[in-house]
Amino acid sequence: MTTLPPNTSVSPAPDAETPTPRTTAMDPDEIAEPSQARAPAPARPEVAPASRPAAPTKAGLAVHLRGLRAFYGEAEQVKGVDLEFRANEVTAIIGPSGCGKSTMVRCINRMHEEIPGAHAEGQVLLDDFDIYDPSVDVVAVRRAIGMVFQKPNPFPTMSVFDNVAAGLRLTSHGRRSRSKAAQQPKVEAALRSAGLWEEVSERLHEPGAGLSGGQQQRLCIARSLAVDPEVILMDEPCSALDPIATLKIEELIDQLKTRVTIVIVTHNMQQAARVADRTAFMLDGRLVEVGPTDEIFTTPNDPRTEEYVTGKFG
Repeated sequence: MTTLPPNTSVSPAPDAETPTPRTTAMDPDEIAEPSQARAPAPARPEVAPASRPAAPTKAGLAVHLRGLRAFYGEAEQVKGVDLEFRANEVTAIIGPSGCGKSTMVRCINRMHEEIPGAHAEGQVLLDDFDIYDPSVDVVAVRRAIGMVFQKPNPFPTMSVFDNVAAGLRLTSHGRRSRSKAAQQPKVEAALRSAGLWEEVSERLHEPGAGLSGGQQQRLCIARSLAVDPEVILMDEPCSALDPIATLKIEELIDQLKTRVTIVIVTHNMQQAARVADRTAFMLDGRLVEVGPTDEIFTTPNDPRTEEYVTGKFG
């Protein structure tokens, strides 16, 4: 079985495009074991500041989609998308319901193929490694590319501690150190990275399902972070949360991009403007436009993009 590139850590499944004119390694032992301004338009969302945090502390990996097509049976939902998700940046995917955003994101860690009758064609490259190569270990792919879903999904019968440790126990290192004492540093580090440690440090042995909705979502993020992923996919992670919980998730996203590459699907234009370095607009299964977020929301190239971000449809 072919392994993923060396020097790359990996993350559990819980439960390309080119540089900007608008539109891109894993431990083998770990894998072996398992322009001109336009005329004023209707009010637009606030745009994130141009300045961004300092250089990353850990290099994430870029993801390149090349001719990606996704099907449900014979129905084509994603139609030949070429797109790059740059390392250590946040890329937001926007577009109306049914345009293929979530399907495309699920193809990136091969979750799409778990649906009966569904399949994907084309290439998805983690740096230069094709994760759809027939010899690739799918479990390893899903450790390297974590997923956070729309609805928080902690394991209901597990404690807070065990929810985070679950992914560790699936890795080769985790199997060599199954005791809670050995896993404690990793669990604590993941919870701190998810901004949750101070809130749950005295509740580690209580059920994870007993946390609030926002806490549960951060618990799921901690579960992915525990095994040091290279990429985290977020499919509308704040849609079921209140504004305060949403703010915490957005602040967390900005912090996490220093460690990982983040792809976020969202219907919230203001959220995309706040958190994303770049934004891609999809329509009817195709990529319409991608570019720096401030440009997409102020001077997009395609009139369809302008109509969408100003609320004329969608």
